[in-house]
Amino acid sequence: MFKIGDYIAHPMHGAGIIEGIVSKKINGAERDYYVLKLPVGDMVVMVPVEGCENIGVRNIISGAEAKKVIDSFSELDICMTQNWNKRYRENMDKLKSGNLLEVASVVKGLMCRDNERGLSTGERKMLHSAKQILISELVIAMNVNYEQIEKELYASI
Repeated sequence: MFKIGDYIAHPMHGAGIIEGIVSKKINGAERDYYVLKLPVGDMVVMVPVEGCENIGVRNIISGAEAKKVIDSFSELDICMTQNWNKRYRENMDKLKSGNLLEVASVVKGLMCRDNERGLSTGERKMLHSAKQILISELVIAMNVNYEQIEKELYASI
């Protein structure tokens, strides 16, 4: 169980700090929720305490691990199918995995695709979400700002 002040990563929203734990009654059942404040966009997410490990909520990576992710970004293999539907599903599975290197490969693949031929609206939204997931955790782990990390990523593709 996490506590107030812990930094955690949610696989579909990114990393943030637990600002509180609240009880809410929804559909007749009372449950406890973590109030997760994300640094990017000042978003607040409520994550159920019970079963949060099943969703893939975890502690954020260390600063050294974050540095490794950034350093390996340029060498990440990107293999994207030409079929838009299949590519979208594969990328979504990588995002849901919670594995930061998988998320980084989605970011790199979509950034490269955007440079080469542009992105559809759906993939543009996915790139935005994937960057938020990746960069929010790197920002917290390395104690730097969003723009700095984003610049480093774009410079290494």
